[in-house]
Parts: sequence; C-alpha cells; structure tokens
Amino acid sequence: MSKFKHALIYCLILSIGAILLIPFAWLLSTALKSETADLFAYPPQWIPDPVVWSNFAKSWDLLPFGLYIFNTFYIAIATVVLNLFFCSLVAYALARLRFAGRQFIFYAVLATTMVPFQVLLIPLFIVTLKLGLVDSYSGVILPVAVNAFGIFLLRQAFSTIPLDLEHAARIDGCNEFTIYSRVMLPLIKPALATQAAFTFVAQWNDFLWPLVVLKNRDLYTLQLALASLQGVFGVNWRYISAAAIIALVPTVIFFFITQRFFTQGLTSGALKE
Repeated sequence: MSKFKHALIYCLILSIGAILLIPFAWLLSTALKSETADLFAYPPQWIPDPVVWSNFAKSWDLLPFGLYIFNTFYIAIATVVLNLFFCSLVAYALARLRFAGRQFIFYAVLATTMVPFQVLLIPLFIVTLKLGLVDSYSGVILPVAVNAFGIFLLRQAFSTIPLDLEHAARIDGCNEFTIYSRVMLPLIKPALATQAAFTFVAQWNDFLWPLVVLKNRDLYTLQLALASLQGVFGVNWRYISAAAIIALVPTVIFFFITQRFFTQGLTSGALKE
C-alpha cells in the first residue's frame, strides 16, 4: 500500500475520531463554564471564559459521590468477576466437551441476543422480587451475572486452542476442572480482558435495571445519582456535566488498562466455526 493511501486512511480515522469526540468536548466545555455563560448561545462558545474548575468540586460536594462511586464500583467489579467465571464455564463446555445437543444449546444461547432487555424487564423483576433481592446489591448483580455475548466470545476463544494441549494435560492426570482453570483460561487472557471491559462499561453505565431494583438512595449507582441531579439543581447543566465527566473517568481508565488485550480478544476465534 502506498504512502498516500496510508496517509488517507489515517486522515479518515482521525476525522471520524474527532467527530466522535465532539460530544465529549462539549461536555467538558459545559462543565468548565461560569454561571453567567450562556450554554445555549449560537454560535456555541467552545472555550470557556473564564474557566471554572470549581464546578467539579461543587458537584462532588453537593451529593455523596464517594458513596455512589463505591456502590457502582462494587456492582461493576462483582458483575465482572461473576460474568467471567460463569461465561467461561459455559463456553468451555460448549467448546471442548462433546455431548448430545451441544450445537443446539449454543445456537439457543445465541438466539437470546435477539431478545431486547426491555422484554425481560417485568418477568426478571418478578423473579427478583420473589427471591427477596429487590433493593439490594445482589438484585442488581445476579440477573446480569452471565450473558450470551460473553459465552459466544469465550467459546470462540476456547475453540482456537489446539487439542494437543488438552490431551497432554489428560495424560498428566489433570481432571476437567484443572484443564479448564490451569491450562485453558491462561491461554484466553485477551478474550477474558475483552469481556471484562465490555461487562465493566455496560454495568458502570447501566441505568434502567438499577432504577427498577433500587429504592434506597444509599444503594444508588452513579447513573441514578446523575439523573437525580436534575431535580436537586433545577437542571444546572454545569454541575451535571462535571459530574458526568467524573463518572466517565473510571471507564476510560479501565479501558486503557485492558486495551492491549482488546483487539486480540475481539478477533480471537473469528474464523473458527
């Protein structure tokens, strides 16, 4: 490929990236504006004058953001751990074990991805209510502790591992769980990191299910807290924008931690039937 084509591709990627970053740039601009600035002026004022960093401190102090960040971290991390464990167990069975109906089960799991979560909302809430999990961390975590996408992603990763490694482990006397935990899991770390990133971001940004399950404000997640800001401040967009940026930072950090595995994990097993 010529240098011109390389340059053209890079320019196109940078242009698309710049367009995608525009909403975040406007969010940051709004968070740094003063009380006297017109947020809805046309043309918009992208660079605040003056820059008011105290909006972040005020948005932090006016609500117990420390508690909400803890709640969200606890729910997100617990969901990631459970999701990786359960999804990897199911994926290992579908990829490496031979039993009747294996392919049917796999396709049935994939078929559930076509069902919107909103369709499951009422029956899921009824089950959660019957189990006494409403208004608790468990009520938020357990219904999303496993998902079809995670099973598919990890199953494809397991399918790429050569059978020789599995046979060698069996010859050495390893049982099925030892093969799964000590041989297979270390070989699919990129896929595990990718699934962890997807699960963490999805749970960190989840609004609908915590809104349905949680009633106690002490258990609120960051997304519920951000929604409550509109009532507390009479829609003060400066504080809301500052709080939104605070809520965004952990997901960005988590992605940077797992980014070196991300692309490899997404393409793992892509050509495997």
